Amino acid sequence: MATQQKPADIIEHHEAVDEAAGAEHEDLALDAEAKGQGLTGYEHLTAWETIKAFKINTLICFLTSISAATDGYQIAMVGNIIANKGFIKQFGNKLNSEGEVTLAASTLSTFNALASVGQIVGMTTIPFVSSRFGRKGAMFHYWVILALSVIVECVARNWKVWVVAKFLGGIGVGSMQSTLPIYIAEIAPIRVRGVFLMCYSFWWMTGQFFAPIALQVMADKNPNNWLTAIYTQWSQIGLMFIIYLGLPESPLWCITKGKTEKAKQMIRYIYKGVDIDVEHQYRLMELVVQHERAEAAGRTEKWWAIFKGRDGFRTIVACWTLMTQQFIGLGVFLSFASYFFLQAGLEDPFKVVCITSGINIAAVVVTMYLADTTGRRSLACIGTTICWLMNVAVGILSVVPKNKATNNLVVVFAVFWNIGLMANGATGWAYIGEISSQRLRPYTAGFAAASSCVIGVIMSVLVPYMITETEWNWSLKTCWFFAGIGFPFTLGMWLLIPETSGRSVAELDELFERRIKPWRFHKTITMTERLAGANEKGSE
Repeated sequence: MATQQKPADIIEHHEAVDEAAGAEHEDLALDAEAKGQGLTGYEHLTAWETIKAFKINTLICFLTSISAATDGYQIAMVGNIIANKGFIKQFGNKLNSEGEVTLAASTLSTFNALASVGQIVGMTTIPFVSSRFGRKGAMFHYWVILALSVIVECVARNWKVWVVAKFLGGIGVGSMQSTLPIYIAEIAPIRVRGVFLMCYSFWWMTGQFFAPIALQVMADKNPNNWLTAIYTQWSQIGLMFIIYLGLPESPLWCITKGKTEKAKQMIRYIYKGVDIDVEHQYRLMELVVQHERAEAAGRTEKWWAIFKGRDGFRTIVACWTLMTQQFIGLGVFLSFASYFFLQAGLEDPFKVVCITSGINIAAVVVTMYLADTTGRRSLACIGTTICWLMNVAVGILSVVPKNKATNNLVVVFAVFWNIGLMANGATGWAYIGEISSQRLRPYTAGFAAASSCVIGVIMSVLVPYMITETEWNWSLKTCWFFAGIGFPFTLGMWLLIPETSGRSVAELDELFERRIKPWRFHKTITMTERLAGANEKGSE
């Protein structure tokens, strides 16, 4: 017969259990802190609840991403204006088979190669500005360069001056592309970081959409007027300046520079209207910085640390998604889209570009929704695979008789390719901003973005020769080339790209330190998750 426990024994038993549980929880909290992790107190919020709770933070991230429209607009404008009749008449330097003035393939290659070189210069130099003067200082730095590039475009009357504008524009755009993703990644709430990193791509695509629309309007009303379209860039430049005036500095950058009071001031600004413990939030950010410094103790802290050990692998991951774009047809379907469609025999290339751009905006909106629900990895891998398949599809059309039906199919496949690119590109810029360790973030982001542009320089030289009728005249067969070289990079996406959704900077550090396989990131429990689980269990 079982012995009945006395009430006093039951009380003592529960006290002993509570004391053991409390000790276990304390040990877990200490272990998490040793890895630079802790609980913000908002881990239980859904994405939508996070947006509603952190209204000012949300607004800051949204406004920051708007300036990406300048990036997309300028790239699309100067990339597609080469098909404008007035521009060709002004800058043309070669006669085609019908005796009409056209742009030589070598000139087109020079335009785009210098723009890509400019991007590389911007991407590899802005990290030093960003690291020393802050993320906001870097923003005003490249704003000046972008404004100067538009001035040169407005006064250019020969192709040599236009090359200077392309180079300056490349520096400004490259600097922006390296700065904004890391800024958003550093200040956005963890639960919706993906949304706002994708929002960057949304506004970039919006800029891409309105540029060919402006060119289409000019082509219909005054096909020889190219300057008005160039002038429209000033609206973007002006809006960008106004936005940058009101942005706060990144608190994480302030902490890395020992600016304690300024960091706390920025935290108050970013989380205005939210009942938070500023000291606690500051401490969590400080833990990340301290942990990374402890991990790097005895190793170099110079920028070239991005090529060593775990940081080297993180650099490869940060590079891979965007770099893969160059090998799956970016030059054909985006950079030289209107010219490619023109040479392929489509009657209205600007209209096709407008169609694909409009669909792209819708695709980015869907991507934004999925970024923090299904995650980044599946979007990146599936989107890249779609792009590769569309190259194969268009390549097949190149070996069948050309007629109206095949032209329509080219447009359909181009639409699907662009949808795939939106998933790849949106996640690619997200990985640029969030994959790196905090201490090396600007340098990793700059190198990762620049590596894509290095390949872009090569492609910008080759693609015009591939698609121009007076040169190699590959036309649709160009897609076989990209299907071939794009396959290993598409396969690499599935092997190298991790899931980062819902992970804090410290959690990503832990996963890389533990050498977790990229495809297992989303299945691996981190110290933060263990601590959050213990808290929930303790509150029951």
